[in-house]
Amino acid sequence: MNMKICFATICIILMMISNKISGQGKTIFLMGDSTMANYADNYDVGIDYRQTRYPITGWGQAFEQWMHPDSLAQISKMVQKNNAKLVNKARGGRSTRTFFQEGRWRSIYTNLKPNDLVIIQFGHNDAAIKKSERYVNIEGFKEFLRFYVTTVHEKKGIPILLTPVARNYPWVNGELQDVHGAYDMAVKEIVKETQCAFIDLNLLSRQFFTAQGEEYSTNHCFMNLPPNTFTAYPDGLQDNTHFQPVGAKAIASLVFKELIRIQKEL
Repeated sequence: MNMKICFATICIILMMISNKISGQGKTIFLMGDSTMANYADNYDVGIDYRQTRYPITGWGQAFEQWMHPDSLAQISKMVQKNNAKLVNKARGGRSTRTFFQEGRWRSIYTNLKPNDLVIIQFGHNDAAIKKSERYVNIEGFKEFLRFYVTTVHEKKGIPILLTPVARNYPWVNGELQDVHGAYDMAVKEIVKETQCAFIDLNLLSRQFFTAQGEEYSTNHCFMNLPPNTFTAYPDGLQDNTHFQPVGAKAIASLVFKELIRIQKEL
């Protein structure tokens, strides 16, 4: 009798554990470069973000605002629960190659569960031909993207490839132009080859900034700062790659809206 009670108790416990595991929310992994990074999340150990880096903000940092139940309900089929966890592994200066070499990919691969999302955005640093420590030619770029997508698929995850987000130049007749060229096209080729989910962030971000206008985008979205305004930049700054909070939040919003679209197609 005691053995039966003990066995029944074990079964109940196992069922509870199983239900708990199956009910866990999914993880959304972000892998990419400085435009996606979270500078406020211990980016520089022991360094005060507000004093040394603010207002620089990666769009992945701003993506945290979508990690609450009301927003997650809009992509409930993808995350399966309203408690999805965001893990941002993006880091400044990283290309597809250096992201792998530093073990950042392994940390994602090791923790990747079936149906987790892996949002992948590279290209800014891969294209930096004058910086050999990060440069990756087109064929290498495609090979790394192919590897990431294929491996995520093998682990039953959902890879989502993004074209690199726009830089704030050049502007021609009031329209922001493309500077990513072959690296933009390479992403699209891998998407076509692997049939993975896709967000054309290069196009969407250029359209957004064009709609805002050059002056507004330059002064409010990108890191073009006047002197004597921010503690971290007493001399001001001219940076048309990285975002202020307004720009980061706008890009994060574009990505989230695209996730809603992708959910309908999966």
